[in-house]
Amino acid sequence: MNRDAQDTGAIRFGPAGISDSFAGQGYKTSLDIPAYTAGMGLDAFEYQCGHGVRLAETKARKMAALAAEKGVVFSVHAPYYISMASPDEEKRLGSIRYLLQSCAVCRALGGRRVVFHPGSCGKMSRADALARASDTLRRALEALDRAGYADMTLCPETMGKLGQLGDLDEVLALCGLDARLVPCIDFGHLNARSLGGIAGKADYAAILDRMGEALGDERARRFHIHFSRIEYSNGGEKKHWTFADTRFGPEPAPLMELLAERNLAPVVICESAGTQAEDACAMRRMYADAPRQGR
Repeated sequence: MNRDAQDTGAIRFGPAGISDSFAGQGYKTSLDIPAYTAGMGLDAFEYQCGHGVRLAETKARKMAALAAEKGVVFSVHAPYYISMASPDEEKRLGSIRYLLQSCAVCRALGGRRVVFHPGSCGKMSRADALARASDTLRRALEALDRAGYADMTLCPETMGKLGQLGDLDEVLALCGLDARLVPCIDFGHLNARSLGGIAGKADYAAILDRMGEALGDERARRFHIHFSRIEYSNGGEKKHWTFADTRFGPEPAPLMELLAERNLAPVVICESAGTQAEDACAMRRMYADAPRQGR
């Protein structure tokens, strides 16, 4: 597989977008993101393009230079309205264009990883939706190759609502299409769609084991993580909360213990509601304090 900029062999922690404390600490523009992130003791940042790719590449390159000085690596979250399984051909072609746009700005930011939502099943069976999304994703990879983005890493994300395409096995099936597809395992989403199925360390271990079995390569060690506490209803994901909102799971500490025990090196992105940088720091501390073999 291609080795992306985050395949350094070391785990990274960071936030998804800017926390509420960004402005409170006197930071004002996106050019301040690297200094803010490093100042919080973090070394990853996921730039949010959920509502469209609007960051100019000239500004992104300035951010990349500042991030390189601080040891911060960017990833990008592609637009939320990507729909790989849509029965509408134009929407699927549009999804490919959005991935190309996301890759362009991610490269300008000095990153390689682009996270995207696989889409909705709609009225299709899950098998049909997966087949359609797989076809779109193959075409997207071909488009990336033609556009000169063969070195970019696409990360299909596990989703939180039951009607969405993107349970664990579906994401792993998508990643089986090509070695440059790296899973984004959102443990909050998986807990929400399983209605509280991540109750402890054994449940996390089962997810990691399944990923290792399905991928069988370094992607199972250097994958991408999204994490937050998420409220859910019978349909799955309802609302993101913060680590202080302990009414909602899953608990981060058992996962951090497993990452340390197994010497895994993912990029861990926190998606808490407003305290994502602070909660990313909390996970970094949990990871650092976790017991390791020989320690």
